[in-house]
Amino acid sequence: MKELLFATHNQNKVSEIQDVVGSDFRIISLDDLDFNEPIPEDEPSIEANAMHKARYVHNQLNRDCFADDTGLEVEALRGEPGVFSARYALLTNEVFPNEEIPEANIRKLLRLMHGVKNRKACFRTVIALVEDDEEYIFEGRVSGEILNYKRGLGGFGYDPVFLPDGYAQTFAEMSLHEKNKISHRAQAMSQLIEFLHGAVK
Repeated sequence: MKELLFATHNQNKVSEIQDVVGSDFRIISLDDLDFNEPIPEDEPSIEANAMHKARYVHNQLNRDCFADDTGLEVEALRGEPGVFSARYALLTNEVFPNEEIPEANIRKLLRLMHGVKNRKACFRTVIALVEDDEEYIFEGRVSGEILNYKRGLGGFGYDPVFLPDGYAQTFAEMSLHEKNKISHRAQAMSQLIEFLHGAVK
């Protein structure tokens, strides 16, 4: 089984992607390699952030890898939080003592969306692959809306307040397998796997 290095420490993402690829590949993370250096995430766009992370790890470890960056883009907020999705509340120092940052991010989002009728949003994932010194980009996108309150205990990030179009359950109410049938990350990962299978032939 071929190993794929995912430039992340986020085990939730690793589990999601491993579910997508099944037994075709074994996804290993930076934790598996005891690589604990902080990876810069200061680029101005989701695409640039993903590629910057992949290049950084590739250069540090001298091995092929892929990295992802995901953003929630809310129409009424002019695309925010976007590239700042993971640290949205930190930008305005809205994290309570002992509060997890994802919870603070959701709280800030719901505050900004209070009373707003246009709830349209989309999740967008970009995966950047560096392989044999060549660089590739894959993108997945899913549209939906932002709810007024959280629903569900699964998933992570903004999943409890994101209702994908055409579905009655939020990402947080879906099982991992159900979410991976439609999610932005699963779409991007499926493109990556299809590319890798083609490259092997």
